[in-house]
Amino acid sequence: MTTSAPSDRPLWQWSACDLAGAIRDRALSCEEAVTAVLQRVGDRNPGVNAIVDDLGDQALETARGHDALLVDHGPIGPLHGVPVTVKINVDFEGRATTNGVTAFADVIAPADSPVVRNLKNAGAIIIGRTNTPEFSFRATTQNPLHGRTVNPWDPERSPGGSSGGASAALAAGFGPIAHGNDIAGSLRFPAFMCGAVTVRPTLGRVPAYNPSLGAERPLLSQLMSVQGVIAREVRDVRVGTRVVAAADPRDPWHVPLPLEGPQIDPPIRVAVSRATNGYAIDPAIVAALDRAADALDRAGYRVEEATPPLLEEIAADALPALMGDADLVMKEAFRSYGSETVNRILDEYFAIFPPHQPADLLKAMAERTRYARAWNEFAERYPLILTPFLMRPTYDWNEDERGVDAVRGIFESALYSWSINYLGLPAAIAPAGFHNELPISVQLVARRFREDLALDAAEVLERANGVAIHKLWEREAVAAG
Repeated sequence: MTTSAPSDRPLWQWSACDLAGAIRDRALSCEEAVTAVLQRVGDRNPGVNAIVDDLGDQALETARGHDALLVDHGPIGPLHGVPVTVKINVDFEGRATTNGVTAFADVIAPADSPVVRNLKNAGAIIIGRTNTPEFSFRATTQNPLHGRTVNPWDPERSPGGSSGGASAALAAGFGPIAHGNDIAGSLRFPAFMCGAVTVRPTLGRVPAYNPSLGAERPLLSQLMSVQGVIAREVRDVRVGTRVVAAADPRDPWHVPLPLEGPQIDPPIRVAVSRATNGYAIDPAIVAALDRAADALDRAGYRVEEATPPLLEEIAADALPALMGDADLVMKEAFRSYGSETVNRILDEYFAIFPPHQPADLLKAMAERTRYARAWNEFAERYPLILTPFLMRPTYDWNEDERGVDAVRGIFESALYSWSINYLGLPAAIAPAGFHNELPISVQLVARRFREDLALDAAEVLERANGVAIHKLWEREAVAAG
């Protein structure tokens, strides 16, 4: 971690790496760091509604304790004193795991989930819990219990889902690292929509478990869902991912591998995939892909046009399989506890992607192995794949409430989101410039358990394009005079 302090920026704008370095060097106290961010939350959260469970008083008490520990024993871990947020769909001991559902407002967690425990063990100070749509099952962030989260870039633009509260918190300045999770794109949709950066980890990289669960999740949901972090800067994603990946025996899928893998002899090949499965890709996305490919080429990567295998077959299977999973196990909870809006949207999901019934679901899960094998073999030649994430620049905050065609448009534009989850591969979102004064991003897919390769390439794009959220704050400062 760097110890250089960006003295020209207020504390709430600092990166996790800079905050942790200054705290470790005794140039800054934990209490000062947390206080600065909480003041920003107090000023801005009423208009953004990103944090829906305020832990400010507890965070300040923890910060004072961390300052004392630092004097007596040194830092607890790499995020000592850094203010962070966690999503309200993971267990935080003594707090309600609402998952955006009114009926779950009194589901009190008996213990911390692995990501919460790992953040605390690393010295991070959790200042609040962020919003999510009902059941974390929409591409935007709104629910009857906590209300709507607003994208700080543009109130008409969705902050993404389901980790929209996490990404909006980052853009608004509510801490440099936000926890999120991702079953079909819920780390990457919000990062894309709010100008943040993230990496969707490989299945098994980050342990997951909610002690409040009454039953295990269905198998495909387990195989497609991962925990991770979103941040404003790639270096913070790297340290945050390393922290939350610490082992926890409660997750039998967890694989205790180091985040950094063996060096690959340069030049590292990057396949640029432009296949769209019939979607009319927006020219702004094509231009962003071209800029990203050029930046990687200039940085020494060998960039080649190449389409990964079986993309159309994967697209035909992935979402019908996930909807089959939901139809079998989750539909009853939606019908019992969900709002009319989320049930209507679920019906539209089912209409667009007819759920695989049990026999077909089992066949699809077997075929999933064939798809993953083919991509693993492709990755032997191309350790990285540069793809669009969304094949459109943005969508409105309530677009998925506008009927079947609008819902279809969101998901068909996100071919490179849910397909990657179906394969269990790591994928980073990295900045690729701006369109109509809003940030735009691309995706970098890596070999299994090679998040480090995706993050290395994402840093190249960050150096070429800058930290997108800094532009938002500069505009805010100009508007304020």
